[in-house]
Amino acid sequence: QVQLVQSGGGLVQAGGSLRLSCAASGRTFENYYTAWFRQAPGKEREFVGVVNWSGVVTYIAASMKGRFTISRDNAKNTVYLQMNSLERGDTAVYYCAAADVYRESYDWRAIDYWGQGTQVTVSS
Repeated sequence: QVQLVQSGGGLVQAGGSLRLSCAASGRTFENYYTAWFRQAPGKEREFVGVVNWSGVVTYIAASMKGRFTISRDNAKNTVYLQMNSLERGDTAVYYCAAADVYRESYDWRAIDYWGQGTQVTVSS
């Protein structure tokens, strides 16, 4: 069992930055990849990126590459999503998730463990 608790998010102006955190607990967390997703109003949940336990293997979806990065602090069991140069189109609820395999594209419906979600709103 894995528990994920998110923090961060909020309102930011276009061009600004935010960092989201995802704190994990559970004995088997190191066996999972941590992925980020987002869901804008009226849209399908979208894959953002993924990181492995060591932080060496990371992937960011093409539309966010160069602006978003994922890192982790294993001493704190926490994964971060750093978002820079934010655009209005980045407005969404962001979720972290624990996945048991590495993919560069996930079907969110196949993932069992989720954070509670955090709102990110980018204003013009």
